[in-house]
Amino acid sequence: MKVYDSYQAFNMIERYSRPEMAKIWSQENKLKKWLFVEVLACVALEKLGEIPKSAVNNIKKKADFDINRINLIEEKTRHDIIAFLTNVAEYVGEDSRYIHLGLTSSDILDTGLAIQLKEASDILLNDLNHLAKAIKEKALKHKNTIMIGRSHGVHAEPVTFGLKMALWYEEVKRNIIRMKRAKDVISYGKISGAVGTYANIDPSVEEYVCKKSGLTPAPVSSQIIQRDRHAEYLSTLAVIAGSLEKFALEIRHLQRTEVMEAEEQFAAGQKGSSAMPHKKNPVTAEQICGLTRIIRSNSLAAHENIALWHERDISHSSVERVILPDSTILLNYMLNKVRTLIKNLVVYPENMKKNLDKTQGLIFSQRILLELAKRGISRELAYNIVQKNAMRAKKNGKNFKNLLTKDKDIKKYLTTKDINSAFNVKYHLKHVDTIFGRVFGKK
Repeated sequence: MKVYDSYQAFNMIERYSRPEMAKIWSQENKLKKWLFVEVLACVALEKLGEIPKSAVNNIKKKADFDINRINLIEEKTRHDIIAFLTNVAEYVGEDSRYIHLGLTSSDILDTGLAIQLKEASDILLNDLNHLAKAIKEKALKHKNTIMIGRSHGVHAEPVTFGLKMALWYEEVKRNIIRMKRAKDVISYGKISGAVGTYANIDPSVEEYVCKKSGLTPAPVSSQIIQRDRHAEYLSTLAVIAGSLEKFALEIRHLQRTEVMEAEEQFAAGQKGSSAMPHKKNPVTAEQICGLTRIIRSNSLAAHENIALWHERDISHSSVERVILPDSTILLNYMLNKVRTLIKNLVVYPENMKKNLDKTQGLIFSQRILLELAKRGISRELAYNIVQKNAMRAKKNGKNFKNLLTKDKDIKKYLTTKDINSAFNVKYHLKHVDTIFGRVFGKK
């Protein structure tokens, strides 16, 4: 396996991304980007009068490459750009002397890479928008599906499953903004020569090449585009993957046997265990949690690429040929898997209600605390009284409301009617419409 064919590091690439993402990181597409940049540079030099128009026309007509031939040449040269240029020259002939005039390898490598990353970003943005749509649909469907909210994994107070989805939707929206920003940050090219001084190439060439490539010229560069840009890009992918992990982890918890409030769709013929026929496991959600670790680790490698010797060394190069294709490919795969997971998620409202009632009313303890405080009792004393009853109910499996109605200290301040009123679940959900209006807009 050649390092520069980094997409081959995933020998199951077709399972990890849609074909268009795989195509972006193919060796053929990478070389096409190199050739595209080289030809644009020739056109720009012709406009400056440094290359004959006839030569440029010949280059545009004949310039091509053969991957197998390049690989063969590289075995000898041990330099990918030189191997590429040697092969292109075999197609162009004598006019090939004008190709790569005043340029350095990184002019082609970094500008071509920026085009690839921009293309990959467009796919990821499309994936994020589709994911947002799937989450929104689930949120609207379950806007009023009541369930227990949990903190520290322990029952807290009522929420709705729709609110949980609304929370995720808003996070995906933020990730769309982050991805757009990351695309802008990475969409910079450079044609500034060996150390970024334009000593042998006019800055107008860079401006022309970048404009035609849909990129912005780097205001200043060394031999390379500075790697803080790539670190920010990979950090963004890691944040997005972290969100997917968060969603997947929640689904894993909800699918536990003791909870069973939602679960992954189980396809006909699917098996959960080689030993236990009854098993239905959250395999997709677990996979997402695992793959996130790869993207997060890759972002760390990108941060370590920022510091290079002087105007450039190549310690970053071999790393990027793995982490950039792998991270975009993986995130593309993960976004589509999570979208399908959420779209087909099986939700069990009856189990949500069952779990809501599991503590026999303990989840309404704050309401009682607040009602006591409104009657003039100190918050500390009110807390102690309520907690005493809550712990009794939990320890003995008693109904919390029944204990409260028999507590003399509480009856001094609250009637049975007051207590019953405090156990109304709708109280906790009275602002759901307001929240949905903020997130999805008012109808």
